[in-house]
Amino acid sequence: MTKNRIVDALKKNTMLIALVLVFIAFELLINILGKSGSMFSAANITNLISQNGYIVILAVGMLLCIIAGGNIDLSVGSIVALVGAFAGKLMVSGNVPIPLTIIICAVIGIAIGSWHGFWIAYMRIPAFIVTLAGMLMFRGFSQLVMNSETITGIPEKFNQLFSGSIDVRFFLGGGDSAHAAEYDKWYDGLSATKVAVTAGVGTGFLSLAVIIAVVLCAVMIWRGLASRKANVKAGNDVPSFAWFAAKLAVICAIILYVAYLLGSQKGIPLVLILLAVIIIAYSYYTKNTVPGRRLYAMGGNEKAAKLSGIDTNKILFFSYANMGFLSAIAAMACVARSGSVPTSLGQNFELDAIGACFIGGASAYGGTGKVSGAVIGAVFMGVLTNGMEIIGIDQNWRSAIKGAVLLAAVVFDVISQKRRQSA
Repeated sequence: MTKNRIVDALKKNTMLIALVLVFIAFELLINILGKSGSMFSAANITNLISQNGYIVILAVGMLLCIIAGGNIDLSVGSIVALVGAFAGKLMVSGNVPIPLTIIICAVIGIAIGSWHGFWIAYMRIPAFIVTLAGMLMFRGFSQLVMNSETITGIPEKFNQLFSGSIDVRFFLGGGDSAHAAEYDKWYDGLSATKVAVTAGVGTGFLSLAVIIAVVLCAVMIWRGLASRKANVKAGNDVPSFAWFAAKLAVICAIILYVAYLLGSQKGIPLVLILLAVIIIAYSYYTKNTVPGRRLYAMGGNEKAAKLSGIDTNKILFFSYANMGFLSAIAAMACVARSGSVPTSLGQNFELDAIGACFIGGASAYGGTGKVSGAVIGAVFMGVLTNGMEIIGIDQNWRSAIKGAVLLAAVVFDVISQKRRQSA
């Protein structure tokens, strides 16, 4: 593998490498400072997923707004607060059934996003102004709905739907009292759907999380080999097989290790399943559909996109309506996790989502960015927050550090853009 190829491969995986290094750095700091806890513990991995799932959901929606022309949505935190307030009031005060509550909340989110989309796409008022107004308006409305008081008493079934876990364990071998007690403890620990398939209680188990991870790794390897073969056949430049195999091996090892940790804790968090569905759906949409590719065309050059027959107003409208929908999903996930609707719900969520997108490689100029990059950026933000909490960094310093990281990511993007233009 030539030096240029190595440099190119490193550039393409900069944030993934940075994420791994930050994870390891925090683990070393925890040990050096003598703090309790570990970044690699099963409990911390599970907490990291459930605590920061909202960032992934919001980052995916924010990415579409950014791709469509470098726009952002400053109101997502306030939308989360308002939708959460309505969810709490509907279920607690109105005794509205959970399925109907979910539908109503989704409709509210889409309606708010459509409101923004109308002013931005068809009236051409700058997105910054429209969403800043929305941030103030919907935060105020949420306080009115909640009467400036925390809503408690969220139904347990709703909480389990978004924040529980599910697993299937195959226990192997002969049984004894110790392993029987271990099984009972695991089964009782599940906070949501309790499913167990046993083949005797014995010396080991095979969890659903590990089984899914093995299947996922097999599919990744198969697709990677097929894609490599197609590129070689077409005469395209491909990295050496050693690099290709090493990259796959590292990714699969991480997936299997995380699956093992989840399996040894409470199984697969239901929010992780929700995130997987969102990531797969939006990755396919942006990569393999005509409307998805038109997002990039519009972000690259809106005038050229219009001349080629693309309805740019419709695309811009959709990106904000979709942002409202995903904000509603994030709101319900947050309410379920906390089991209540605090008055501070959604505070600074927009900053986490915007930061995740830019850290993940989205361009401030629009037209560039991937769902996978936004997800890596969201995980990076989550790991940064989680690590700083464990080692006990002051809240004010946490905000300062996150702000510095965001600025560095945008500066890197601007410098890269100028280099590409001058090349």
